Amino acid sequence: MPLPLLWIGGAALGALAMADARESRRRLQYQRARGLTAVDHGDKSVVLSPSTWQTGGKQSTPLPGALMCCHVFGVIEHTGIYLGDGLIAELHGSGLIRAVSAERFLHGRTGSRIFVAADANHQALAHEMATERAAMSLFQYRDYDLLENNCHRFVWHCISGDDREIKGFGELNQLVASFYGKAIYWDEARLSYPRE
Repeated sequence: MPLPLLWIGGAALGALAMADARESRRRLQYQRARGLTAVDHGDKSVVLSPSTWQTGGKQSTPLPGALMCCHVFGVIEHTGIYLGDGLIAELHGSGLIRAVSAERFLHGRTGSRIFVAADANHQALAHEMATERAAMSLFQYRDYDLLENNCHRFVWHCISGDDREIKGFGELNQLVASFYGKAIYWDEARLSYPRE
């Protein structure tokens, strides 16, 4: 008898936490629409994280050189650089740096949405040199390693020109927020792309 009560209690607590997170996100979107949210990053690099289960926020259109991400198994994020014309440069797990469509960027990953790093005004954070560095890297190979030579390291190199080890998405966000001097809002990307 106690086990079903634990399940019911756990489900109730989970539902409350989810409702609270949704309300928090809704409140943030409301404040953001009125220009009442953080513009510079201060001590917080990410104000709005990518979410697979909370949708309905305003979408942002990526510009060439924008930082893109999607979820992988709901645990980690995969990142790439938007090249324009619906193409994203990514470091594949095989070590190949390639340009893929948005649909292909999501292929084999559990996420169904692509997010773009944006500022408080829904403007994609993009850097012209990121596009150039990503394009120059296409069809090259890197010795891929999930922790030491991963997609986050590749995109940081494209954005900054600095080739350094980046262990996770949080560390990448801190570096990007400092680079742009702005808090990051991960908006769902508004993309139109040809189907493969």
